[in-house]
Amino acid sequence: MRDPIDSDLLRTFLVITETSNFSTAAQRIGRTQSAVSAQIKRLEDTIGETLFERSARGAVLTRAGTQLLPYAQRVIELLNEAAANIRTKPLDGPVRIGIPEEYSQTVLPAALAAFAIRHPAVEVTVSCDYTAHNLAALEKDELDLAVVFDWNNQSKGEVLCIDPTVWVTSLVHRVHEVAPLPIAVYRDSTWCRDFALKSLEQIGRSYRIAFIADTSSGLKNAVSAGLAVTTLSRSNIPHGCRELTSDDGFPPVDSSRVVLRRNPYHSSEAIRELAEMVREAFRPMSALLQA
Repeated sequence: MRDPIDSDLLRTFLVITETSNFSTAAQRIGRTQSAVSAQIKRLEDTIGETLFERSARGAVLTRAGTQLLPYAQRVIELLNEAAANIRTKPLDGPVRIGIPEEYSQTVLPAALAAFAIRHPAVEVTVSCDYTAHNLAALEKDELDLAVVFDWNNQSKGEVLCIDPTVWVTSLVHRVHEVAPLPIAVYRDSTWCRDFALKSLEQIGRSYRIAFIADTSSGLKNAVSAGLAVTTLSRSNIPHGCRELTSDDGFPPVDSSRVVLRRNPYHSSEAIRELAEMVREAFRPMSALLQA
């Protein structure tokens, strides 16, 4: 029965794989070249296979070395993750975050749930509300973080992604061809007046307000049912609907930035950790929208 593989040997193996050179690897990990060579010899003896071939190109992985590589990466990643989690001081205290309804069922639930599992002592309170309300709450010290829309490039904070607002119609119903155009809008919204309605007025498109809602869910229900066309964030277009483009005679409504704002009065490690998880949650969506 062979001896178990020493993780220190795997770390040296990975450095050599990355640098393709025993001498360079030795300098990086602070050991002599002979010590590094001895470590790889021990690893090869343990596995029973040659892992590197030395050539003019440097140290090249053999077939066995190539097979070992993904396992070595997984082992070292797990060990690093375990060490980081064990050494990290448990977080506690309250964290209050405001989010738009548009992301309350898509991007953010997984991040908030993962944060709650990882830091069970932190008391997370979520406010799902309009951007204006969340910004006001942030200024009143009623929130610690807020994910908000910025339509005029004026909001300070960290840009998480660009998620343009576009006109949306049902794939089944051809409501966008009706005149005057039936539209679904938010109730008492200055944004609808300044952006959505103005985008139609600028192209001379006649319209009538056919559906009024307080939430984006209401707007999505209206467009899915074929009652009206509406404006939604590009990432939030429901199944069975599509974006109306310039080919359909509809311009983009805005190029809104999704911004993470922080409380200007105080912070904590728990707040900074939640901000990092929110940032990570938006990263895949940002890449998809830019593709």
